[in-house]
Amino acid sequence: MGPLLFVIYINDIDDYVGSRILKFADDTKIYNKVNSVEDIENLRTDFGQLISWSKEWQMLFNIDKCRVMHFGYNNPKALYHMDGMQLMDVSDEKDLGVIVSQDLKWEKQCSAVVCTANRVLGMIKEKFC
Repeated sequence: MGPLLFVIYINDIDDYVGSRILKFADDTKIYNKVNSVEDIENLRTDFGQLISWSKEWQMLFNIDKCRVMHFGYNNPKALYHMDGMQLMDVSDEKDLGVIVSQDLKWEKQCSAVVCTANRVLGMIKEKFC
């Protein structure tokens, strides 16, 4: 019942912003195409709206966990803030067990999976050999 109530509780968050939002459990992602100064300001306004929504509904964001990732070679790579704190700019981020990189390449994900597989094989070898 808890997850259902949570989803119902945050369902209106989309109404507060002009950007697109993805929600999964307690994870929220906001994204939009940014090609101009106006687009940057619109996204910054949306961050402010999210903070207003979170304070109104007492569902505060953990801003320390919030990240910004810029995609594309022509991206202006602007700085963004939430509640006065600058959001950290990252080149890759793990999301739902998958590493997403700015360049959208799979190298880091494949390396991480190989490391995990080698670690598991090492434990199996240690126990049974």
